[in-house]
Amino acid sequence: MAARRISSFLSRSLSLQTASLSLGRKYGLSCGGIGGFSTTAAVVEQPITPPVEIKYTKLLINGQFVDSASGKTFPTLDPRTGEVITHVSEGDAEDINRAVAAARKAFDQGPWPRMSAYERSCIMLRFADLVEKHSEELAQLETWDNGKPYEQALKSELPLVVRMFRYYAGWADKIHGLTVPADGPYHVQVLHEPIGVAGQIIPWNFPLLMFSWKVGPALACGNTVVLKSAEQTPLTALYAAKLFHEAGLPDGVLNVVSGYGPTAGAALASHMDVDKVAFTGSTETGKVVLEMAARSNLKPVTLELGGKSPFIVCEDADIDKAVELAHFALFFNQGQCCCAGSRTFVHERIYDEFIEKAKARALSRTVGDPFQKGIEQGPQIDSEQFEKVLRYIKSGVDSDAIMECGGERFGSKGFFIQPTVFSNVKDNMLIAQDEIFGPVQSILKFKDIDEVIKRANATRYGLAAGVFTSNIDTVNTLSRGLKAGTIWVNCFNVYDAALPFGGYKMSGIGREKGVYGLHNYLQVKAVVSPINNPTWL
Repeated sequence: MAARRISSFLSRSLSLQTASLSLGRKYGLSCGGIGGFSTTAAVVEQPITPPVEIKYTKLLINGQFVDSASGKTFPTLDPRTGEVITHVSEGDAEDINRAVAAARKAFDQGPWPRMSAYERSCIMLRFADLVEKHSEELAQLETWDNGKPYEQALKSELPLVVRMFRYYAGWADKIHGLTVPADGPYHVQVLHEPIGVAGQIIPWNFPLLMFSWKVGPALACGNTVVLKSAEQTPLTALYAAKLFHEAGLPDGVLNVVSGYGPTAGAALASHMDVDKVAFTGSTETGKVVLEMAARSNLKPVTLELGGKSPFIVCEDADIDKAVELAHFALFFNQGQCCCAGSRTFVHERIYDEFIEKAKARALSRTVGDPFQKGIEQGPQIDSEQFEKVLRYIKSGVDSDAIMECGGERFGSKGFFIQPTVFSNVKDNMLIAQDEIFGPVQSILKFKDIDEVIKRANATRYGLAAGVFTSNIDTVNTLSRGLKAGTIWVNCFNVYDAALPFGGYKMSGIGREKGVYGLHNYLQVKAVVSPINNPTWL
C-alpha cells in the first residue's frame, strides 16, 4: 500500500502528493479519467479470468493437505459476480483437534523450538524469497477471492508480506532475556520463552497481510501455529503455507484450517490445548473470542478489532491535497479497512469547498473489474457486506444527511457499490457512529481544536486517526489529545513492519507488528539460584 515506498504501505505524505496526489499514478491506477461510475460497467459484466491455477483447497495439517474429517466442502465466491470460484474443505471442531494435536507435537517434540534461532531465521527468509517469486500467483488469488484491485495486491501488499517476514526473520536470533541484580547472593535470569501453540484467526479484508502479521512473530519466537482463515478468502493462506513447507518448515509447525467462525473458529478459541489466541475482525466477534478463551483455559488473547477513525482537516490545509488524502483514507480497499478514516472532520471555514472537491473526486473514482488496469475500486467482499453498506447509506439519507453522490449499486452483477459521499453529517447519525466497512465518506463540520478532539474521541473505538495541518502546535495538540493507537499526520495507511498497530477502547487488546508483536508470543520466566561466596553481586 505504499505510494512511493512499498514499506510505507500506500503512504500519502504531503511531499508525495505534490507530485501525484495519488497512489494510483505510480501503479497506473489513475485518479481520474473514468467519471460518473459508469464507463467501466462493461468490465463488470464480462470479468477477466486470471491465469492462476488453484492448486490447494484442502486443509493443511501436519505438513499434509487432507480432506476435512466430515468430508464437507464450502464454496468460495468471486465478489465480481457472486459465482463459485472453487470448493474448499470445510474444517470444523474435529479438524481443529487434529491441527492442534499436530501443533502440540511439533512444539513439544519437534525440531522447531529446539533448532537455533538463526536456523529458524533462515527458513523464514527462504519463505520470503518464495513469496516474492510467486507474488503474481498469490496476488491473482487474492484479487479473485477478495475483489481488491490486482495492482494493489501485487505492487503494494505482496511486497509488504515479504517485508514482514524478513523483518521477523531478523528478530528471530535477537530475542533474549535479562540478568537482573538481586538484593542478596542470588543469580537471577529472566528468560523469554515461546508461549507454545498459537491459535490465529485472520480476516477477509487483507488475508495475506494478516497472515504475515500473525504468523511472522509467532514463528520467529519458536511457537507452532494453527491458523483459521476467513471463510470468504481461504485460498492464499493455503498457497502461502505450502510455500513455507517448501522453504523447509517442519511438519506440524504451521497448520491451516479453512472453515466458519461458529464451528472452526469457536473450537480454536476455546481449545484447552491452545496456549494463545490472536484474532482480527469485528468487535462483536472479538468479544466472543475473548469470552471463549477465558472460559476454557484462560489463554491470553490479542485482539485487533473495529474502528471509526477520525480524519481531521484543519483550516490551514491545502484543500486539494487534503481532499485526496481524505479520499484515500476512506475509499482504499473498497472502504473495507478497520482503520479507514470514516469520519472526515473539516473546519467550517473550508467545509463548503472541501465538500465540492470531495464529491468531484468520488465521481472520478474508477470502479470495475479489479483485474483491469486503471481500476481503483472493486466489489465488496460478499452479499452480506454489500447489503449492510446499502442499509447504512439508506440510514444516512433517512437521518437527513445530504448524499452528494453515489448511494447505489454499480453494474448489475457482483457486489459493487458506487463511491458515496455524505455532507451535513451529525455525530448522532449511525453513519457517524458505526463501522460501515464500505465506500461511504461521512463529512462533518467543526469550529475549533478543543471541540474536534472531544467529538473525535466520543466513540467506542480508538484504532487510528488522521490529522492534516501545517501547524506543528496543532499537530502536537491533536496527536496527544486523540485517543487512538495510531495517529497519522499528513499521511494515512502507513504500515511499516516496525510500527506497532492496535487500538484503544473497543478497538482491541495488545499491539501487532514491530517489537511489540513479539511480546504476544513470549512467556516471561524468572530463574533464581543462590551464589556461594560471590566475589561481587
